[in-house]
Amino acid sequence: MKKTVRDILRKAREFRLPSFKYLKRLDWYIIKKFLGTYVFAIALIISIAVVFDFNERQDRFMSHNAPWDAIIFDYYLNFIPYFANLFSPLFVFIAVIFFTSKLAENSEIIAMFSTGMSFKRMLRPYMVSAGIIAVVTYCLGAYVIPQGSETRLDFEDKYYKPRKANTARNIQLEIDSGVIAYIDRFEDYSKTGYRFSLDQFKDKQLVSHLTARSIVYDTTAVHKWVLKDYMLRQMDGMRESISKGARMDTVLQMEPADFLIMKHQQEMMTSPELRHYIQRQRQRGFANVKEFELEYHKRIATSFASFILTLIGVSLSSRKSKGGMGLHLGIGLALSFSYIMFQTIASTFAVNGNMPPMIAIWIPNILYAFIAFFLYKRAPK
Repeated sequence: MKKTVRDILRKAREFRLPSFKYLKRLDWYIIKKFLGTYVFAIALIISIAVVFDFNERQDRFMSHNAPWDAIIFDYYLNFIPYFANLFSPLFVFIAVIFFTSKLAENSEIIAMFSTGMSFKRMLRPYMVSAGIIAVVTYCLGAYVIPQGSETRLDFEDKYYKPRKANTARNIQLEIDSGVIAYIDRFEDYSKTGYRFSLDQFKDKQLVSHLTARSIVYDTTAVHKWVLKDYMLRQMDGMRESISKGARMDTVLQMEPADFLIMKHQQEMMTSPELRHYIQRQRQRGFANVKEFELEYHKRIATSFASFILTLIGVSLSSRKSKGGMGLHLGIGLALSFSYIMFQTIASTFAVNGNMPPMIAIWIPNILYAFIAFFLYKRAPK
């Protein structure tokens, strides 16, 4: 026979329940139901997403002779956790609305309040569940999923649509303190850059100017480059010396990955790698790090959103209404999709405008925190 909140409350009066200091049997009941509904929602929606995705991509997969084991293990085995984590706020909202509306329909929330339980006390197991989801979501997004995304994106590059940048133009970066490198054009397939120059400054004074017709990256060693048809000018006060040559091997603190930015490259980096990459690119004078900053802050903001959306969901669906679960679910879906839409719009403003990435990512959370506070005040007490 299925247990209800009334059964649990009645047994709690009769027996001394084994429990932790803060979590009672009723709390564990809500936590299990919340997390169970969350996992069920993920399994249901991701299953539908996999079917639609395969239906859309199967022609490309077949035309590129993608093997079935690569499709299953390299692509879809990494596709599922990536999209489940990406739309975690939506799944949290659906789980809260569905489960809490069912409790309200069965008058189980009324039974809780009749025992003297406050709305704030009822929120405790919901917030614990949201905390578990937030921690798991962040750990997956920051450390686990980036490794799988590298395999998934490499599969897409090989069997679906190339994403790697093959050329770059007007490359300028600071490879060391006071050392500025410039490459007019770089071709990845030959690892060759054309019209190369290297300027070294000391106390804001130019002390050497190196130019070369071409520069080739030696893949057999780290940071090793080969200059061809070079000329080196060295300045010492009013004196200047010039040396030329057909070839010179040198070590420069740069590599093609520093300026060949691949599409979705930020998704393949763990959070510590992202933080280090952003700091290094800023030091070198690169301005194209906004997408990397957005990805870094998005992982934190998305995890924190679990608490805000849980509060909104509970406040919305804890009141018994004539519309029933359907009305609550409709409002919840509208709010969750609007949250994702606001997040996308804010990210676009950050990439194409002057809005700082951190502020852009946190705007939806701040806005929906006010909505959550308003709904909390109007929730049944």
